[in-house]
Amino acid sequence: MNSLIFITYLCHVCVVIPLFCVFLCIIAVMLQIFASHKQFLDTSRYILFAHMLINDTLQILSSVLLFLCVMGQVKLPLLFCVNLLFVSTGTFQNTTLILAAMSLERYVSIFYPLQRPASWRSDRIWIIILPLWIISFTFPVIEFSIGKHTLTVDVLSTNILCKPTIINSSPIQGVYRFVVNVLSFAVVSVIILFTYVRIVMETRKMRQDRASVSKAMHTVLLHGFQLLLCLLAFTQPISETLIGLHTNWLAEDVAFFNYFCFILIPRFLSPLIYGFRDQSLKKHIENRFLCCSKRDKPFFK
Repeated sequence: MNSLIFITYLCHVCVVIPLFCVFLCIIAVMLQIFASHKQFLDTSRYILFAHMLINDTLQILSSVLLFLCVMGQVKLPLLFCVNLLFVSTGTFQNTTLILAAMSLERYVSIFYPLQRPASWRSDRIWIIILPLWIISFTFPVIEFSIGKHTLTVDVLSTNILCKPTIINSSPIQGVYRFVVNVLSFAVVSVIILFTYVRIVMETRKMRQDRASVSKAMHTVLLHGFQLLLCLLAFTQPISETLIGLHTNWLAEDVAFFNYFCFILIPRFLSPLIYGFRDQSLKKHIENRFLCCSKRDKPFFK
């Protein structure tokens, strides 16, 4: 049985790690393009997107580490485990907030092109970004603070299997987490829906520059799709129940299926869809990979 578990764990690692490396490679290329081209740094939309890439990279990195440790039954020091869960939870919340900010940025650019508020300009966009990070990481701080704590535990020498249910075992924490998730997704959904409807109405009124307004409308709709991908994480309990009723899968296989389909894949698709959809960014990405392929070409001859 131990050998079967090891083979299962090895297969899961062989699926997750290559996909994660490809994702990191593409994200690194995108961030390098942002850093090397002033046109992206002077646009609020691209600055927000760059922060979403950094946030999703931290989220995937922390979640992959947690998943591999749990699947391999690797126990971590309590302090390291809490920090990993803190980053994973905070970045998960931050993704939805950044999507809301990106939708509002499209709204502001359409309705206030000449009198854009100072906080939405590229040189002041940090006024918007900084509160998003603070708010998203305040949620896990409060969640960990309201749980039960054992004062005699040494956080450095105590090793535990790093699961959210071990750290967040109090019922009040579960209620708090549920309320925060529902409220945050509801607020972000309302913001995205509001901006989309307003832009659609503006498209019908405007006789000139309909192309840019229509593009903004599709961008906001894409943010709604990205939010829907994030919501898939909440379908895990339902899928676990259905798989348990209709299959004889091992618990490790069910956990891997849910993690891969409802957490990992949506996080991979969300920034990639947005990045490759943008024509300016897509052109630079294609040029980078074409340059790499030309450099490698003599090597294969």
